[in-house]
Amino acid sequence: MIKQAIIPLAGLGTRLLPLTSVFAKELLPINGKPGIEYILEECIDAGIKEVIFIISTKKKMIKNYFYNDKFYKKIIKKKKDPRIINEYKKILKFKKMIKFVYQDKPKGTGDAVLKTKKFIRDKYFLMLLPDDLIVKKNCSKDMIKVHNKYKCSVMASMSVNKKSVSRWGIYNLSKKFSKNNFLIKNVVEKPSIDNAPSNQAVIGRYILPKTIFKKILNQNPGKGGEIHITDAIQSLIDENENFIAHKFSGKYLDCGTMDGYINSGKVINKL
Repeated sequence: MIKQAIIPLAGLGTRLLPLTSVFAKELLPINGKPGIEYILEECIDAGIKEVIFIISTKKKMIKNYFYNDKFYKKIIKKKKDPRIINEYKKILKFKKMIKFVYQDKPKGTGDAVLKTKKFIRDKYFLMLLPDDLIVKKNCSKDMIKVHNKYKCSVMASMSVNKKSVSRWGIYNLSKKFSKNNFLIKNVVEKPSIDNAPSNQAVIGRYILPKTIFKKILNQNPGKGGEIHITDAIQSLIDENENFIAHKFSGKYLDCGTMDGYINSGKVINKL
């Protein structure tokens, strides 16, 4: 069973400037609730018991959000507002399941994953990228079901516009396991339009094997001088380890751009 999840949160969020010049993008409200809480709720509903946040010292406000007990106790003692009491209880519930590790230099998603190595106990773990919200259906829960059936790694998949393939990790798919699940032949990080093997993109949900840590340790920097998780995944695929692309049925919301962030609030408000 998948019981641990990791969430990389150390990015600077430059696509959401000027908001992120003073505020962590993951705490920005989406329809009245911090974006990170949607991710945590998805984890809990999927059966996750422990979540590891990868933050930087510049984003300590994320940790402070979950450790602001004195503030809440003082307010509750004074006002006894039921709404505030419920919010504090929810934050306490989240806090019990969260651990924090630090990535102070932006060396890429692979390097962020590596920071969690000493905490991962089981053979497989879940990774969620907070810019990618998937609503209406719990993508992580469905991926865990696929993992339990096929006993291998699983990654979320979605068709994207061919003009935007350079934003994503792009799959080349081979064998079809079932209606929405395909064996991945290879994955390429942010290819050019001419070099993209398809328009099937990696969306920010991954079930990864613990063996990936060894690959990252021995990995040279890739595109942009960063350590990409996709390169480590490709190394494992080259060694005949199975990775499944899961075409999820929920609605994808991109919270990492200003237009996407604004739209996400509108969409969730109508649910």
